[in-house]
Amino acid sequence: MIDSIRATNAAEMSSIADMWLLCALAERDAAGAKNALIASAENPLNLGSNDNVRFNRPFFEGVIARMTKDEEKARSAFTAARSEQEKIVQAQSNYAPALCALGLIDAALGRKEEALGEGRRAVELLPPEKDALDGPATVKYLAMIAAWVGDKDLACEQLATAVRTPSGLTYGQLKLLPFWDQLRGDPRFEKLAEEAKQPVAVK
Repeated sequence: MIDSIRATNAAEMSSIADMWLLCALAERDAAGAKNALIASAENPLNLGSNDNVRFNRPFFEGVIARMTKDEEKARSAFTAARSEQEKIVQAQSNYAPALCALGLIDAALGRKEEALGEGRRAVELLPPEKDALDGPATVKYLAMIAAWVGDKDLACEQLATAVRTPSGLTYGQLKLLPFWDQLRGDPRFEKLAEEAKQPVAVK
């Protein structure tokens, strides 16, 4: 479908750039991901859900660079992403979605304690019981942050909560997107991915 829109209605690509980017990342298609990022212009994007956690362009440049094993470029991009995101957090210190994004960027830079602190703070500010949309997202991002810094126990613990609440986290995302690669092969993760196939019971 994306290829069809590119061929027949290129002017609309900016409106589907986020979906194109995620599809390219799922296929580990670095060239496609770069083109999707260009099509997105400077618009912040999320990671395939309807929450308010948005990531700037340098963050995705870092993800793509790391996917292609260009660590120097990845670190440079994540450093630029952090500089931008830190300004947002400083302006809105209690805005949980912004803390989620900063936490994941810090995780990408190997700033383990800062990353986990930001992720935990986001969950404290906005737990699932407080906000049906962004609350479950904070738990999902804490799981991702923990995975990125190598704390698989915390990652799986938080992910178990995320897949059992309406967090927008799908089986396809867990199975295909590179954001969860650090947990692949862990039987706990594989079991939770299978569980994500089932519809979440809304209480």
